[in-house]
Amino acid sequence: MLAFDTECHLFIPGCGFEAPGLHSFVFEPLFTIGGYEFNKPMLLAFLSTIVVVGFFWAAFGRAKVVPGKLQMIGEAGYDFVRRGLVYDALGKKEGDKYVPFMVSLFFFVWIMNLWSIIPVMAFPVTSVIAFPIGLALVVYVLWLTLTFKKQGFVGGLKNISGYDKSLGWVLPLIMVLELLQHLIIRPFTHAVRLFANMFAGHLLILLFTIASWYMLNGIGIVYAGASFVMTIVMTAFELFIQAVQAYVFVLLACNYVQGALAEHH
Repeated sequence: MLAFDTECHLFIPGCGFEAPGLHSFVFEPLFTIGGYEFNKPMLLAFLSTIVVVGFFWAAFGRAKVVPGKLQMIGEAGYDFVRRGLVYDALGKKEGDKYVPFMVSLFFFVWIMNLWSIIPVMAFPVTSVIAFPIGLALVVYVLWLTLTFKKQGFVGGLKNISGYDKSLGWVLPLIMVLELLQHLIIRPFTHAVRLFANMFAGHLLILLFTIASWYMLNGIGIVYAGASFVMTIVMTAFELFIQAVQAYVFVLLACNYVQGALAEHH
């Protein structure tokens, strides 16, 4: 029997504990629209978009000189990303034009992470690697576009390849390493960093949650209590990690944009 079975507990014959694994991240389609199947992560990603757009629309749709509570929260969040991330990396002059994108990216990633601790939803969208890859590709395309737009075709190639004739005979090796870093490693690590942290965090919360219920039988209640405490601890820790990962993802995006706008050296 599965550990997810509400009748399955420790010390009951035939009730083995089945730990969560990759199968915990696979979902059957919830419904189909126009031939496209929507599963739970896709639905949550769509809801994340509605939440972010809806919140900022409500906060700034009728902005006042003397802000209300919702507008104050919106301004605080917007200013946090603008000053703490964009301005620090790009400066005010260059950064202003990228603030709306970075603010949207930060809150979108954060809300997708946040679903993991919301009852019923209970799943971080970014633990499905397709979503971090999609977001990383958006940043990657922006970086490439800005690189060639700012520095021209030749200057952009020099920036990406690390071309510097003063390096002498090691130049070919440096160029290969720089191309690997900029074209493959950078977008890969940008996506995997977010995915791996959310995947591991959700897996741990699932493990302790299921174990708490499974051991809730006889003397096993002692172990169930300890496991439940760990569930609470891991959930609180995950709440912190969710915000940190959104911050790091956008920080890296700002650094990539800054690299695209910087003069080749």
